Amino acid sequence: MVELLSGKAVVIDTTVGAGGHTEALLEGGVQEVIGIDRDRAAIGEAASRLARFGQRIRLFCSPFSLLSEVVNSEGLRAVGGVLFDLGVSSMQLEEPDRGFSYRSAGQLDMRMGPGDEGVTAAQVVNTYPENDLARVIFEFGGERFSRRIAAAIARARSRAPIVTTEELAAIVAAAVPKRRGGPHPARRTFQAVRIEVNRELEELAASLPQAVSLLEPGGRLVVISYHSLEDRVVKRFLAGNELMRLLNRKPVEPSPGERATNPRARSAKLRAAERVREAA
Repeated sequence: MVELLSGKAVVIDTTVGAGGHTEALLEGGVQEVIGIDRDRAAIGEAASRLARFGQRIRLFCSPFSLLSEVVNSEGLRAVGGVLFDLGVSSMQLEEPDRGFSYRSAGQLDMRMGPGDEGVTAAQVVNTYPENDLARVIFEFGGERFSRRIAAAIARARSRAPIVTTEELAAIVAAAVPKRRGGPHPARRTFQAVRIEVNRELEELAASLPQAVSLLEPGGRLVVISYHSLEDRVVKRFLAGNELMRLLNRKPVEPSPGERATNPRARSAKLRAAERVREAA
């Protein structure tokens, strides 16, 4: 990732998180990074981690669907690179109160930016009609037992609202056939509800054209996705964009060594493309 963007004057990190990628970019030769994240806590973490870089880093709390607005507010017309590292961050997963993890007790929230407008996970789980809930779990989680899970959730919430991650995980686990080994039975349902809460696919689809419009000729777009839905949005967008030249025909995936040292990266796919000309 750093090699693809090294030497660029200005790079936008649209998902700065705790600042790991931005730090690597600045250490790797990028002159300046504009870091964006919709999570105010992440911006605080990044500000502390990156303070030594001084004016080479500018941080903004914003969803990346407002990418152009943020960059234009800084008086920039074009940048050398845009990086997306999609999905939920390790920092968010490790904070039980955020409600992202089925492995720890917390309130069902799942909003990337605490205090964001829009529904919480608890509202999705407790207010969506059963058919809509099944659709969300199937479309965004790829869960083949989506109807069975939605029915179990509907039965449970008729008795009392479902308010914690523990409750939801237990309901899902009881609704599907028992399996030995493999991922937790609630993993796909939690992913689906999180994507619905944060409108993640809509955010991505809205931001990719903005990213391309901000790139100077020779500028690069790098996207790291973690599930097939995100990757499909990126793949289709790049395949149909005559302003961009693919740098890798197939997505780059982590090596066995990387998977061993960082299990959360096991499903990562990196796609990159370069701006080849001005728009007509």
